[in-house]
Amino acid sequence: MKMLQTAVHEIETADELQKIINENENVMVCCGRMGPMCIPVYEVMEELEEERPHIKFYSMAFDSREAAPIRNADMCRGFMGLPFTVYYKNGKMVQATSSIQSHKQITSILDANFQ
Repeated sequence: MKMLQTAVHEIETADELQKIINENENVMVCCGRMGPMCIPVYEVMEELEEERPHIKFYSMAFDSREAAPIRNADMCRGFMGLPFTVYYKNGKMVQATSSIQSHKQITSILDANFQ
C-alpha cells in the first residue's frame, strides 16, 4: 500500500530498496512524509526524472519500519529534519542530506555523484 501520494515511484519494503539499489547504477531516494519540507523535494525529483534517464528516482515513507535501512544509515546519523534524501552509486550510499533541498542543491549532488 502506497503511503505517499507522489508522482515518483514509491519503495514499499526494505527488500525492494535493496533490489533497486543493487540493480541500478544511480539511485536517489527521498525518505519523508507528505509535509512542507518533503513535498518540494518530491517535485524536483518529478522534474528531473525526464531530464536524467540514467538516474532512478524513488520516494519512501519515513514512518514505515521498512525505511530503517535509510533512517539508521551511518550517513544519516544525527539528521534532525525530514526528508532524509540518500544517493546510491553502484549499490553503495555515496551521499545523504536532510531537510528541504532546492533544485540547484539536488542537481549539484546529482552532477557530482552520477556522471
